[in-house]
Amino acid sequence: MRKRKALGFGYIPEETQHHFLVIIPKGNNESVSVYEQFDWDDDSEKQKLEESKRKVSIDKHKWQQIKEPLRKEFNQRLKEQKLNAGRWINGEVPVERLLGKEMVLLMWAIEDCDPAVISTAIRNWLGLTKEERWWLFTMTNASTGYAQNKKGWRKAVRYALTENPVDEDGTQRNIIEELFKQHSQG
Repeated sequence: MRKRKALGFGYIPEETQHHFLVIIPKGNNESVSVYEQFDWDDDSEKQKLEESKRKVSIDKHKWQQIKEPLRKEFNQRLKEQKLNAGRWINGEVPVERLLGKEMVLLMWAIEDCDPAVISTAIRNWLGLTKEERWWLFTMTNASTGYAQNKKGWRKAVRYALTENPVDEDGTQRNIIEELFKQHSQG
């Protein structure tokens, strides 16, 4: 069976307009930003971006640490769906909406963390199922989903992914159970 053609990482505009758009600047001193988009303009070189749709921005140094694990995880899943592999390029990179939710979750976890704990966040993020990532994104997005809103669930996600390392034997504590506990305790 022939691979289906998608833009960026799994985005097929003919199937849905909903996607995430990663803006990767050329300069190393600029931030990488992600926007949740509900429209796609095939005729435009650049997509229309609204500040209210920006979910997260991280500095280029942090992006460099997560882009390869994201690429590997997403391309493995795209291969299973018989879609072409994606790659990160400077400029605009569309990401299929479910993959975008997972990416934003990881970016929320590291946006304000010490760069030394990013590898822990990546390991913990990889230890979650895609459904757990979607759930965490949904809960966080409902209360603190915009770029400048970094409290509540955003802090809980950062704590859960950066300060709860995978145990020495390779197993991971149940992050979602810990978030439930934190949420129910106020």
